[in-house]
Amino acid sequence: MPLRQARPDRSLPRCWLMTDERMGERLWAALDRLPDGAGIVFRHHATPLEARRALFARIAALRETRRFTLVRAGGIALSDREDGVHGGAPLPTGGIRTWPVHDRAEALAGKEAGADLLFVSPVFPTRSHPQTAALGSEKAAAIAGDMPLPFIALGGMTAARFAAIEPLGFYGWAAIDAWLDAGA
Repeated sequence: MPLRQARPDRSLPRCWLMTDERMGERLWAALDRLPDGAGIVFRHHATPLEARRALFARIAALRETRRFTLVRAGGIALSDREDGVHGGAPLPTGGIRTWPVHDRAEALAGKEAGADLLFVSPVFPTRSHPQTAALGSEKAAAIAGDMPLPFIALGGMTAARFAAIEPLGFYGWAAIDAWLDAGA
């Protein structure tokens, strides 16, 4: 699939980190492992608002040298330095919209909402959602494969797993644990 331009001046990252509270201080090692130009979906939903804003600001400061794309999940703006949002929150001017997809209806909703990128999950079993059945690579690809949007594999992903399923049409991949482990 050709790379779709999110906005005229920005290409979409192919590697993404999904943040959350369970990362703790390991977040910084994960950010060190991300390639320059990667994307980050900042979640930290349970963190109190002021602490969440401070953490977001620390990560945003890394963009100067690492060229990260930083989008936030959740409805509350955290900074004027957001590159976009994950889900249906109001979009910053010129920002990108990424969209969570677990089934076909959510893929269609993302398309209707003007998403630039779909995150299809869980492709494989994942520690962050152990109770959720994995879609499997073929079903995950079928959910978004005919959309005019690039889609990202999420859930139990590693670089090696992405290499194996990329021929199914996945544009990129996202993870939590893979970036916490040295072998991502």
